[in-house]
Amino acid sequence: MNRPDAAGFVLAGGRSSRMGHDKALVRLAGQPLVVHALGALREAGLTASITGGNSSLSAFAPVVEDSEPGLGPLGGICAALASTSMRWAVFLPLDLPLLPASLVVYLLDYAQITGAAITVPSVNGYAQSFPAVVDRAASPLLRAELEAGHRGCFSAFQAAAASLGQSVTVLAVELLVQSGRISHPESLPAARWFLNVNAPADLRLATACRAPLIA
Repeated sequence: MNRPDAAGFVLAGGRSSRMGHDKALVRLAGQPLVVHALGALREAGLTASITGGNSSLSAFAPVVEDSEPGLGPLGGICAALASTSMRWAVFLPLDLPLLPASLVVYLLDYAQITGAAITVPSVNGYAQSFPAVVDRAASPLLRAELEAGHRGCFSAFQAAAASLGQSVTVLAVELLVQSGRISHPESLPAARWFLNVNAPADLRLATACRAPLIA
């Protein structure tokens, strides 16, 4: 069942320079990375689109075209926010294929209950830029950061939240796991959820992480 007033977006605008070819189509456990990301959003009950990617990915989900390509993930975020009428947008990069849907669900629930403008997780004491739940009220503020040449997502999140009289809400994944609020369907440790698959070596590590789980 789809969640009302929320939409999910996979960020797929990277140049894949370290991977050597289109990262979105790189396969892990038999599925392209873009399919893993879309699956996490859909499992969380969200309609899922792709932002920042090229039109060739439209076979997997609707693609939000970026009117100004080459501006990085923040450009994709701004394009996605401009494309939706939903109050809440959830952003997930395609290079985090080990993230469970339960984390997406909890972050979105928390944001909707508290009205937080920007909600992200932390792991090992470090705030992560993604997955991120963004209130569409932050859209013009994030666009202003982008137009000012500030392309870092987390710093833009901080500036947008501050303009709305808030700070970025950061939720510690370890505490959520310990309290039973979220879990991985294959019991993968939380520190592994945030493995970035950006290069062939990362893909091998992600495959090794999954191997004992699917054996």
